[in-house]
Amino acid sequence: MTELSNRVAEFLETHDPAGMDRLEFLRARFDAGLAWLSFPVGLGGSGAPRSAQPAVDAAFAAAEAPDNDPLRIGIGLGMAAPTILRHGTDEQRRRWLRPLWTGEEVWCQLFSEPGAGSDLAALGTRAVRAGDHWIVNGQKVWTSLAHEARWAILVTRTDPDLPKHRGMTYFVCDMHAPGVEVRPLRQITGEAEFNEVFLTDVRIPDAHRLGAVGEGWKVAQTTLMNERVAIGGGAAPREAGMIGVVAKEWRARPEVRTPGQRDALMRLWVAAEAGRIAAERLRETLASGQPGFEGSAVKYAYSRLNQEISGFELELLGEDGLRYDDYTMRRPTIVDWQERSPGYRYLRAKGNSIEGGTSEILANIIAERVLGLPQEVRVDKDVAWKDLPR
Repeated sequence: MTELSNRVAEFLETHDPAGMDRLEFLRARFDAGLAWLSFPVGLGGSGAPRSAQPAVDAAFAAAEAPDNDPLRIGIGLGMAAPTILRHGTDEQRRRWLRPLWTGEEVWCQLFSEPGAGSDLAALGTRAVRAGDHWIVNGQKVWTSLAHEARWAILVTRTDPDLPKHRGMTYFVCDMHAPGVEVRPLRQITGEAEFNEVFLTDVRIPDAHRLGAVGEGWKVAQTTLMNERVAIGGGAAPREAGMIGVVAKEWRARPEVRTPGQRDALMRLWVAAEAGRIAAERLRETLASGQPGFEGSAVKYAYSRLNQEISGFELELLGEDGLRYDDYTMRRPTIVDWQERSPGYRYLRAKGNSIEGGTSEILANIIAERVLGLPQEVRVDKDVAWKDLPR
């Protein structure tokens, strides 16, 4: 760590955050290998352990250096980048990773479909080869940031004669390409945080394929495991997140407290702290390799707790908790639930058990892949996708 600290200090001596253009500073930090420390040299990293990342980020923050707006580019950082690193070619890594990390290019994720959400392997968006391109037709849904994204990670069906987990191929899609249409998808909160995306005769170069033809499910697993860690496994201090908001209200409003509510809050507080510690242990595990299926357990717990805590907040506040601030139609870039009303937090938390894998599917993954319980009976496992009932 001393070597990294010296490198950061030397970098800051020759790159003044106050005197440099923000984008040029971020590009220089990437080129110096001080962006993703665990990534290879030349791709924003130094081959250092993941555990060194927080200290380096803190050193840049202490110097008031600009960050890359991680909330805005979270899909790129947490899902696209690990997938490109593991499955992309050298040319693909050089082309996409630098502008992804600097925030020059926003990414989104084209996975779920109206008929393939919980069962992603049932997806039907078709990609047909035409020389050195693929012609893609289909519809995707629940796509965050599609209205701002430059690129998307996309899973398609390329061979309908094979069972659903085979015959899939993974691409990077240009969101500005002809035939890509993005429509807002309004939620119960009143906002259109998500989108639905229609793909009509979209031409994707074969050079934008990640992994081999027919191995899209294998590549998608890398994305999904990283996604669940990104959603539920972020670093956080004690009383961060939803439990911190509610604990603050509890302390500030003694007039609404009851012994029963105190007992309920303490149970939620302990559960939130246990989840935080589990996420910390998961991050330590990540320092030695790729995320495993344990990330599903962290995300599962995160979703359940957020919904329970937001429900408790409404009960605690009584009629004040029933007031809703604003149903104005917006298309936000990030979800800033901490600065919103209790009603907004309650409604938005309902989506936690859907996004990033439904809680029901995650429970199956935990049972089968983590606990080693017998697998659920799957009668469609060896049936060609085209013969599945719809």
